[in-house]
Amino acid sequence: MTGTDAAWRHQKERSHAWLLRLMVWFSLRAGRPLGRLVLRVVAAYFVLFAPTARRASRLYLGRALGRRATWRDIYRHVLWFASTIHDRVFLLNDGDRQLEVEVVGADVIDDAVRSGQGALLVGAHLGSFEVLRAMGRHRAGLRVAMVMYEDNARKVNDTLRAINPQAMQDIIPLGRMESMLAVKDKLDEGYLVGILADRSLEDGDGQELPFLGHPARFPIGPWRLAVMLRRPVFFMAGLYLGGNRYQVRFERLADFSSISRERRQAEIDEAMRRYAAKLEALVRESPWNWFNFYDFWQYK
Repeated sequence: MTGTDAAWRHQKERSHAWLLRLMVWFSLRAGRPLGRLVLRVVAAYFVLFAPTARRASRLYLGRALGRRATWRDIYRHVLWFASTIHDRVFLLNDGDRQLEVEVVGADVIDDAVRSGQGALLVGAHLGSFEVLRAMGRHRAGLRVAMVMYEDNARKVNDTLRAINPQAMQDIIPLGRMESMLAVKDKLDEGYLVGILADRSLEDGDGQELPFLGHPARFPIGPWRLAVMLRRPVFFMAGLYLGGNRYQVRFERLADFSSISRERRQAEIDEAMRRYAAKLEALVRESPWNWFNFYDFWQYK
């Protein structure tokens, strides 16, 4: 690291290992509907007793909704986040038959899958990434790995890993020397490798782009990785639609397979602008799916 760690990396994980294990145990035995009743209580607790996340939610929702966010708005925002975490229990335990998942734009990645050369899926802390990986496990020839910074959710990830260790194998830890080599290996094996491109690991590491009417800093690292590995890039999102419904979306963003050295930066800039514009459109369409519970606009 050459800069200062971004503030979100130091945000403490507000969860208790024993409570997580109890919630998993109860949900798998009582079923998803009863588990969701308990989830409503958990969401209310965090709205009341997590002031930093509550303030960040109010700030974000005010910009996404175009009006002052109410307590009901904030509760719904937290509940949708909790719902996607809760559903990971069932997705990892092969219990996704209880969920309805619609896929939009699958045809745009078919060529990448058939080529066997792999592709990068660039997303955000928007909706559920687990539903994307689950889709890959149940579609022939489609294999999905995710690049993640795990430290901020270590308790959650350790609990979920205990449910299905095999399902957690396709997670590539971010921020390690060997991470890029692991990504290249997966791509060479024909995987679609997902990376979330809305958080920088360091303050000042990125590029300012307009987002919800204000400048925000987006990391440039994922795009440099795509250029270095010379791969096509697709936007991905696993939107939670409420109840038991999800919608997975794919859209072409860029193709760095054969660009010249002279055009690299211009192509990166254009891809980042398209990414930020697409992300803004989606959070305005479904504002409850945005799960960055810190001051996203402080990096200016």
